[in-house]
Amino acid sequence: MARPTADEVARMNADLKKFIETSPDRDLLQKYESLLTVQVPRENPCIRPAPGVRGRRHQAFVDIAKTNDFDVLFYGDSITDLWNVEHDPQGNPGGKNVFNKYFADMKVANFGVSGDTTQGILWGLQNGEGQGHKPKAVMLMIGTNNTGGSSGPEIAEGIGADVLELRKDFPDAKILLLAIFPRGAGPSDSNRRKCEEANKIISRLDDQKHVFFVNINSKFLNDQGGLIGFRTTDHLHPVEQGFEIWASSVAPTLKSWVD
Repeated sequence: MARPTADEVARMNADLKKFIETSPDRDLLQKYESLLTVQVPRENPCIRPAPGVRGRRHQAFVDIAKTNDFDVLFYGDSITDLWNVEHDPQGNPGGKNVFNKYFADMKVANFGVSGDTTQGILWGLQNGEGQGHKPKAVMLMIGTNNTGGSSGPEIAEGIGADVLELRKDFPDAKILLLAIFPRGAGPSDSNRRKCEEANKIISRLDDQKHVFFVNINSKFLNDQGGLIGFRTTDHLHPVEQGFEIWASSVAPTLKSWVD
């Protein structure tokens, strides 16, 4: 997101004041002059590194990064974290069986953390998770947990910061940047719309050299915009069908990069 300097803001507001003074609608514009003032955008929390929920699992990831041999690195939130289990502590289905079907013959490190955000991943990478062994491929899907307090453009900027850090830490890796998965009971869901707005922006990060943006979201939606392969209890987390769609869509690409 573009953020003007203090000098640029002052110059723009001076130009607006001159415009108001010379406009045929000067009286009206002066009445509402405060509405025409250029404001500096708020600080974006999505690009401010913070440990959050990642902090409690961070050291284990640092140890893996330093000592383990892996070719593929998964980064994300609970949706990615669920690849690790058949069921979560509440009995909800995970993706382990599907993972074994598609990725068992690959060396994968999963750094997904339930509840994580763009700023959590940024903090993790800057504090040791990006050191040590260098993967050949990284799969990143993050941002849905930022929707509660951030806009689509802010989320996109956070994802961009994560990609930039991944490029810095793993310059030889190819990054599979996934569109944030759809969520909510239907297309009018406000958080889904934020994710869609962010997805349009982050698609521009695709350079077909180091970063490859892939949007598989249409495979998760029926004709009415309802979710396919997700829990009906939260309209957010995949069930086995969703993990199957996901894995079958990305496994060939990841394997080709490793081979």
